Amino acid sequence: MKKILRKQLLNIRKKNYFNINQNHISYIFEFIKKKYKNINLVGGYIPINYEYDCLSILKFFEKKNYSIALPVIKKNFKMNFYRHSFNEPLKINKLGIPEPCKLSKEVIPDLIFVPLVGYDNNFNRLGYGGGFYDRYFRKILKLKKIDKIGLAFSFQKIKKLPVNNFDKKLDGIITEKKIIL
Repeated sequence: MKKILRKQLLNIRKKNYFNINQNHISYIFEFIKKKYKNINLVGGYIPINYEYDCLSILKFFEKKNYSIALPVIKKNFKMNFYRHSFNEPLKINKLGIPEPCKLSKEVIPDLIFVPLVGYDNNFNRLGYGGGFYDRYFRKILKLKKIDKIGLAFSFQKIKKLPVNNFDKKLDGIITEKKIIL
């Protein structure tokens, strides 16, 4: 079921993709700044495959003096986050995804913008099927409370996603139309 749904949603996203404008990025920043007062380190992702443009959002946060962290893929479908500055280069990993070259100590972001293929009203997320984010959240939430905000287009919403015990809910969803927390 998830596999078929994933394929359908990826096709829809590819056909309907558009760039998010600067006013919307500024709105997201202001909303996050007001809602989450104690955030210093913001995690995110480099968008691929017509994903919502997290890169522009992260660059905006960095310009406003927030620290940024990006994921680095590890063995066994695991990943960790590392500080990154957009003045530093990225490398392409084995999955074809850009990630930081310069790795210092692993960090745990205060808030993470999460990519997704689909979502529902219950903050369930459909990803690509590798389980990277679900594994990461399962591990990290034992150590620290983090806010997990999915980035998606409004057309990626479906009525009800199939979920299992391994799936981790998000704390909110940001689309081009609204912020749902």
